[in-house]
Amino acid sequence: MFEKLHFLILADDPLARAALAASLNALSDVQVVGQMGSTLISTAVIHDQIAHHIDMIIWDLGWETAVDDLPDSNELGIPIIFLLTDIDQAVNAWASGGRAILLRELAPERIYAAALAVLEGLIVITPEIASKMLVTESAFAKEDDYDSLTPRELEVLCHLAEGLTNKAIAQQLEISDHTVKFHVNAILNKLHAQSRTEAVVRATRQGLIAL
Repeated sequence: MFEKLHFLILADDPLARAALAASLNALSDVQVVGQMGSTLISTAVIHDQIAHHIDMIIWDLGWETAVDDLPDSNELGIPIIFLLTDIDQAVNAWASGGRAILLRELAPERIYAAALAVLEGLIVITPEIASKMLVTESAFAKEDDYDSLTPRELEVLCHLAEGLTNKAIAQQLEISDHTVKFHVNAILNKLHAQSRTEAVVRATRQGLIAL
């Protein structure tokens, strides 16, 4: 039997917080187990929430949240889905390590779908936000001396973004596991990445692939 996803809701506006919690709790596969204002957020608080089996944070940035001082989600140790009221908040949400960056008005079903994708290791960004981020990142793109990827490397990279293993990629492309490993190493070197996940993140930011 599939277990419910346990969410912690963060939002400074108590009405928005309650509304978001109610809409998510209405889904059969979701349980909101905590709510708080973002000013209360801290590593200690999150670790306490993790002890209560929190799977993910849903953070409604609202209009009042100080987006210039968001915590590093890697330090918190739990994935964060950011809900934005303003697309201009996207860069700060991305810089803080958000695993999904969505528009606030999305239906709860789509937020849940994004959460499932995040749990599978994917990054989810709604198209309107992605377009804004790509425009912003393009201002810095010329500063990155990335070597161009070959067509085959781009194919492998797209499969990495889907979360496939080397063996699964080899089957998809009808090549050997050794060849896939060679391509993955080349991708990591060209994108100056230390891991497959970092390579996908860098490629997305540079517009090499779309998630």
